[in-house]
Amino acid sequence: MKTQENAETPRTQRFTENRGRRARQARRVELTTPDLVLLSLLAERPMHGYQANLELERREIRDWANVSRPQVYYSLEKLARGALIRSLETEEPAGGPERSTFETTEKGRAALADALEHQGWTTQREHPLFLTWMALSWQARPGVFRSQLKRRRKFLLKEIAREKKTLQSIYAEVGHKYHEAVWMVGLMLEQMRAEVRWTHQLERESARRARALYPQFAEGLPK
Repeated sequence: MKTQENAETPRTQRFTENRGRRARQARRVELTTPDLVLLSLLAERPMHGYQANLELERREIRDWANVSRPQVYYSLEKLARGALIRSLETEEPAGGPERSTFETTEKGRAALADALEHQGWTTQREHPLFLTWMALSWQARPGVFRSQLKRRRKFLLKEIAREKKTLQSIYAEVGHKYHEAVWMVGLMLEQMRAEVRWTHQLERESARRARALYPQFAEGLPK
C-alpha cells in the first residue's frame, strides 16, 4: 500500500502544478488598447476617471487611438481587478472609478512594458475608409470621382491646419522637438500632405481612367 502511494505522488504533484498554472493563466489580464492607454496615463500621475477622460480629450486621443469615454471607466475597473492599478486613499467620498483616484502599480508597469514589446505594433496595416471607397468608386455616377477627391482634399487641408496648431501647443508644453507627441503629429502631417499631393495627381489622371485590360477572376469551389 505504501509503495502504491509513493508511485502516485509524482502524478498528484503534476496535477497540482498544472492546475496552478491554469489558474495563473486565467488570472492573467488580456490588455486592450484602452487598457494600455490608461496604464500609461496613470503611470504619469494618479487620476480619477473624470480627470483621465479630460486629459485624453486634451491630448486628442481619437486622433491616435480608438478609446471612448465608457471604455475608460470599463478599463479602470478591469485594471483594478487585475491589480494593475490601485486606488489611492483620498478625502473624497468613494463613488466608483469616476471618483476614486488610481495609479499604475509595478505589476501594471511590467504588463505595459511587456505589451509594448509585441511585434504586432509594427506588422499591421490599417484599412482607411477612403481606400475602400477608392476600390468601389468605379461604380459611382459620372463626376462623383472628381468631386469626392476634392472633398477629401478639403478635409485633409482642414486637418493639416488643425494639426499645425496642435503641434504648436505641444511645443509650448514640451519645450523641445524630441518628444513622442511631436513625432506623432509630425508623422500625421507628413501622411496628410502626401495624400493631398496624391489627390492632385489622381485628378490629373482621372480622365484616362480605364478598366483592367487583362482581368482575372477566381473560379470554382474549394476542393
